[in-house]
Amino acid sequence: MANQSDKARSSEYGLEKMNEEGSQIAEAQNGESGNQANIQPAQTNGHDPVIFIHGAGGIAQSFNYIESYLKKQGWSDDELYAIEMKDKTGNNQNNSKQLASYVEEVLKKTGKSKVDIVGHSMGGPNALTYILNGGGSKVNDVVTFGSPNKMVTSKAPVGTDPNHKILYTSIYSINDYTVSNELSPLQGAKNVQISGVDHFGLLYSNKVDELIKEGLNGGGKNTN
Repeated sequence: MANQSDKARSSEYGLEKMNEEGSQIAEAQNGESGNQANIQPAQTNGHDPVIFIHGAGGIAQSFNYIESYLKKQGWSDDELYAIEMKDKTGNNQNNSKQLASYVEEVLKKTGKSKVDIVGHSMGGPNALTYILNGGGSKVNDVVTFGSPNKMVTSKAPVGTDPNHKILYTSIYSINDYTVSNELSPLQGAKNVQISGVDHFGLLYSNKVDELIKEGLNGGGKNTN
Protein backbone atom coordinates (compact mmCIF):
# COMPACT_ATOMS: atom_id res chain seq x y z
CA MET A 1 0.00 0.00 0.00
CA ALA A 2 1.07 3.56 -0.53
CA ASN A 3 2.20 5.49 2.54
CA GLN A 4 0.28 8.66 1.59
CA SER A 5 -2.87 9.48 3.50
CA ASP A 6 -6.23 8.87 1.85
CA LYS A 7 -6.84 12.60 1.90
CA ALA A 8 -3.67 13.37 0.01
CA ARG A 9 -4.31 10.63 -2.53
CA SER A 10 -7.89 11.79 -3.04
CA SER A 11 -6.60 15.17 -4.12
CA GLU A 12 -3.89 13.69 -6.33
CA TYR A 13 -6.21 11.39 -8.25
CA GLY A 14 -9.03 13.88 -8.67
CA LEU A 15 -11.36 12.28 -6.15
CA GLU A 16 -12.55 15.69 -5.05
CA LYS A 17 -14.07 15.87 -8.52
CA MET A 18 -15.75 12.51 -7.90
CA ASN A 19 -17.33 13.88 -4.73
CA GLU A 20 -18.66 16.86 -6.64
CA GLU A 21 -19.91 14.88 -9.61
CA GLY A 22 -21.33 12.13 -7.40
CA SER A 23 -24.38 14.29 -6.82
CA GLN A 24 -25.36 13.47 -10.41
CA ILE A 25 -26.15 9.93 -9.32
CA ALA A 26 -28.42 11.09 -6.51
CA GLU A 27 -30.31 13.35 -8.90
CA ALA A 28 -30.86 10.40 -11.24
CA GLN A 29 -32.64 8.36 -8.58
CA ASN A 30 -35.92 10.37 -8.67
CA GLY A 31 -35.79 11.30 -5.03
CA GLU A 32 -35.09 7.84 -3.62
CA SER A 33 -33.61 7.90 -0.12
CA GLY A 34 -29.99 6.98 0.54
CA ASN A 35 -30.66 4.82 3.57
CA GLN A 36 -28.61 1.65 3.95
CA ALA A 37 -30.28 -1.32 2.33
CA ASN A 38 -32.33 -3.39 4.75
CA ILE A 39 -30.98 -6.90 5.23
CA GLN A 40 -33.68 -9.55 5.31
CA PRO A 41 -33.18 -13.26 6.09
CA ALA A 42 -32.36 -15.13 2.90
CA GLN A 43 -34.02 -18.15 1.40
CA THR A 44 -32.08 -21.11 0.04
CA ASN A 45 -30.40 -20.07 -3.20
CA GLY A 46 -27.46 -20.75 -5.46
CA HIS A 47 -25.48 -17.50 -5.39
CA ASP A 48 -23.12 -15.89 -2.94
CA PRO A 49 -24.63 -12.69 -1.55
CA VAL A 50 -23.43 -9.70 -3.57
CA ILE A 51 -22.40 -6.49 -1.82
CA PHE A 52 -22.36 -3.33 -3.92
CA ILE A 53 -20.05 -0.48 -2.87
CA HIS A 54 -20.64 2.99 -4.29
CA GLY A 55 -17.96 5.57 -4.97
CA ALA A 56 -17.08 8.92 -3.43
CA GLY A 57 -20.19 11.07 -3.24
CA GLY A 58 -22.34 8.15 -4.36
CA ILE A 59 -25.32 6.41 -2.77
CA ALA A 60 -26.48 2.82 -2.37
CA GLN A 61 -29.24 3.39 -4.94
CA SER A 62 -26.56 3.96 -7.58
CA PHE A 63 -26.79 0.22 -8.30
CA ASN A 64 -30.56 0.01 -8.88
CA TYR A 65 -30.08 -0.50 -12.63
CA ILE A 66 -27.47 -3.23 -12.17
CA GLU A 67 -29.49 -4.97 -9.47
CA SER A 68 -32.54 -5.00 -11.75
CA TYR A 69 -30.45 -6.64 -14.48
CA LEU A 70 -29.08 -9.30 -12.12
CA LYS A 71 -32.58 -10.15 -10.89
CA LYS A 72 -33.54 -10.88 -14.49
CA GLN A 73 -30.51 -13.17 -14.68
CA GLY A 74 -31.54 -15.28 -11.69
CA TRP A 75 -30.35 -13.40 -8.61
CA SER A 76 -32.97 -12.80 -5.93
CA ASP A 77 -33.61 -9.84 -3.66
CA ASP A 78 -32.08 -11.67 -0.71
CA GLU A 79 -28.82 -12.09 -2.62
CA LEU A 80 -28.27 -8.40 -3.42
CA TYR A 81 -27.09 -5.83 -0.84
CA ALA A 82 -25.98 -2.25 -1.39
CA ILE A 83 -24.08 -0.62 1.44
CA GLU A 84 -24.58 3.08 2.20
CA MET A 85 -21.20 4.45 3.23
CA LYS A 86 -21.27 6.96 6.07
CA ASP A 87 -18.03 8.54 4.85
CA LYS A 88 -18.83 9.96 1.42
CA THR A 89 -15.24 10.97 0.67
CA GLY A 90 -14.28 7.42 -0.29
CA ASN A 91 -11.81 7.11 2.60
CA ASN A 92 -10.40 3.59 2.44
CA GLN A 93 -9.75 3.11 6.15
CA ASN A 94 -13.16 4.34 7.31
CA ASN A 95 -15.14 2.59 4.61
CA SER A 96 -13.31 -0.73 4.85
CA LYS A 97 -14.15 -0.88 8.56
CA GLN A 98 -17.82 -0.22 7.86
CA LEU A 99 -17.70 -2.81 5.09
CA ALA A 100 -16.23 -5.40 7.48
CA SER A 101 -19.22 -5.04 9.81
CA TYR A 102 -21.65 -5.12 6.90
CA VAL A 103 -20.12 -8.32 5.50
CA GLU A 104 -20.51 -10.04 8.86
CA GLU A 105 -24.16 -8.98 9.04
CA VAL A 106 -24.88 -10.23 5.52
CA LEU A 107 -23.16 -13.57 6.16
CA LYS A 108 -25.10 -14.04 9.37
CA LYS A 109 -28.42 -13.30 7.67
CA THR A 110 -27.77 -15.46 4.61
CA GLY A 111 -25.97 -18.32 6.29
CA LYS A 112 -23.24 -18.16 3.67
CA SER A 113 -19.49 -18.21 4.33
CA LYS A 114 -18.43 -15.78 1.61
CA VAL A 115 -19.68 -12.78 -0.34
CA ASP A 116 -19.06 -11.38 -3.80
CA ILE A 117 -18.27 -7.67 -4.11
CA VAL A 118 -19.06 -5.19 -6.87
CA GLY A 119 -17.44 -1.78 -6.52
CA HIS A 120 -17.82 1.36 -8.61
CA SER A 121 -15.14 4.04 -8.51
CA MET A 122 -13.75 4.27 -4.93
CA GLY A 123 -15.80 1.18 -4.10
CA GLY A 124 -12.94 -0.80 -5.65
CA PRO A 125 -10.18 0.54 -3.38
CA ASN A 126 -12.53 0.25 -0.39
CA ALA A 127 -13.03 -3.45 -1.18
CA LEU A 128 -9.32 -4.08 -1.71
CA THR A 129 -8.50 -2.39 1.60
CA TYR A 130 -11.03 -4.63 3.35
CA ILE A 131 -9.61 -7.76 1.72
CA LEU A 132 -6.04 -6.86 2.69
CA ASN A 133 -7.03 -6.09 6.27
CA GLY A 134 -8.86 -9.16 7.51
CA GLY A 135 -11.45 -9.86 4.81
CA GLY A 136 -9.36 -12.15 2.64
CA SER A 137 -11.17 -15.34 3.71
CA LYS A 138 -14.69 -14.00 3.20
CA VAL A 139 -14.73 -13.03 -0.47
CA ASN A 140 -15.06 -15.18 -3.60
CA ASP A 141 -15.43 -12.83 -6.58
CA VAL A 142 -14.69 -9.13 -6.98
CA VAL A 143 -15.79 -6.92 -9.86
CA THR A 144 -14.67 -3.29 -10.00
CA PHE A 145 -15.50 -0.71 -12.65
CA GLY A 146 -14.10 2.76 -13.06
CA SER A 147 -12.00 2.13 -9.95
CA PRO A 148 -8.56 3.58 -9.07
CA ASN A 149 -7.46 0.21 -7.70
CA LYS A 150 -3.77 1.04 -7.73
CA MET A 151 -4.34 3.52 -4.94
CA VAL A 152 -4.26 0.39 -2.77
CA THR A 153 -2.31 -2.29 -4.66
CA SER A 154 -1.04 -3.09 -8.13
CA LYS A 155 -1.67 -6.84 -7.75
CA ALA A 156 -4.93 -8.71 -7.26
CA PRO A 157 -4.81 -10.06 -3.68
CA VAL A 158 -5.23 -13.82 -3.52
CA GLY A 159 -6.99 -13.74 -0.15
CA THR A 160 -6.34 -16.00 2.82
CA ASP A 161 -8.35 -19.10 1.92
CA PRO A 162 -5.72 -21.75 1.11
CA ASN A 163 -8.21 -23.60 -1.10
CA HIS A 164 -9.48 -20.72 -3.20
CA LYS A 165 -8.03 -17.55 -4.70
CA ILE A 166 -10.24 -14.50 -4.91
CA LEU A 167 -11.08 -13.89 -8.57
CA TYR A 168 -11.10 -10.34 -9.95
CA THR A 169 -12.57 -8.50 -12.91
CA SER A 170 -11.54 -4.87 -13.40
CA ILE A 171 -13.58 -2.95 -15.97
CA TYR A 172 -12.59 0.50 -17.18
CA SER A 173 -13.54 2.81 -20.05
CA ILE A 174 -11.26 4.84 -22.29
CA ASN A 175 -13.96 7.52 -22.08
CA ASP A 176 -13.73 7.76 -18.29
CA TYR A 177 -12.22 11.19 -17.62
CA THR A 178 -12.71 11.05 -13.86
CA VAL A 179 -10.46 8.08 -13.05
CA SER A 180 -7.32 7.47 -15.10
CA ASN A 181 -7.34 4.14 -16.95
CA GLU A 182 -3.81 3.52 -15.68
CA LEU A 183 -5.13 3.12 -12.12
CA SER A 184 -7.71 0.42 -12.82
CA PRO A 185 -5.92 -2.75 -14.06
CA LEU A 186 -4.60 -5.19 -11.48
CA GLN A 187 -1.79 -7.63 -12.14
CA GLY A 188 -3.20 -11.15 -12.30
CA ALA A 189 -6.81 -10.02 -12.71
CA LYS A 190 -9.11 -10.12 -15.71
CA ASN A 191 -8.80 -6.53 -16.94
CA VAL A 192 -11.37 -5.38 -19.48
CA GLN A 193 -11.16 -2.10 -21.37
CA ILE A 194 -14.36 -0.80 -22.97
CA SER A 195 -15.33 2.43 -24.72
CA GLY A 196 -18.34 4.65 -25.28
CA VAL A 197 -19.31 5.30 -21.64
CA ASP A 198 -18.05 7.82 -19.11
CA HIS A 199 -17.42 7.35 -15.39
CA PHE A 200 -21.06 7.49 -14.30
CA GLY A 201 -22.35 5.92 -17.49
CA LEU A 202 -20.64 2.72 -16.36
CA LEU A 203 -23.50 2.31 -13.87
CA TYR A 204 -26.02 2.15 -16.72
CA SER A 205 -24.16 0.17 -19.39
CA ASN A 206 -25.46 -3.10 -20.84
CA LYS A 207 -21.90 -4.18 -21.59
CA VAL A 208 -20.84 -3.57 -17.99
CA ASP A 209 -23.89 -5.49 -16.77
CA GLU A 210 -22.83 -8.51 -18.82
CA LEU A 211 -19.26 -8.33 -17.54
CA ILE A 212 -20.47 -8.06 -13.95
CA LYS A 213 -22.65 -11.13 -14.39
CA GLU A 214 -19.72 -13.04 -15.86
CA GLY A 215 -17.44 -11.97 -13.01
CA LEU A 216 -19.95 -12.98 -10.35
CA ASN A 217 -20.28 -16.38 -12.01
CA GLY A 218 -16.59 -17.09 -11.51
CA GLY A 219 -15.41 -15.51 -14.75
CA GLY A 220 -12.71 -13.41 -13.13
CA LYS A 221 -9.03 -14.31 -12.90
CA ASN A 222 -6.19 -14.38 -10.42
CA THR A 223 -2.86 -15.62 -11.71
CA ASN A 224 -0.90 -14.35 -8.70
